[in-house]
Amino acid sequence: MKKDSRLEKAGVEGFNKPKRTPSHPTKSHVVVAKEGEQVKTIRFGQQGVKTNQTVGQREAFKSRHAKNISKGKMSAAYWADQVKWSPSKTASPSKKWQKGS
Repeated sequence: MKKDSRLEKAGVEGFNKPKRTPSHPTKSHVVVAKEGEQVKTIRFGQQGVKTNQTVGQREAFKSRHAKNISKGKMSAAYWADQVKWSPSKTASPSKKWQKGS
């Protein structure tokens, strides 16, 4: 079976396997999402920004993007939620949300 050219172009191992993109000018991650027969290259996450520092920030992100996260694997918000905003990556248990932190 021939490897999909989109996987090679994005430089990822396979479908639905997100990867950091440190050399991209604006986006921090890329994933080639596949749901059924539909395939889409998605770039997500702002480059060089500290995210997920507190529980409060994570909750704010989830409430702000809930509608888009619920769209599933074909949305950037879903992948940001999975990769950048997972509870295991939260730096502080504080519920306090600080702007710009």
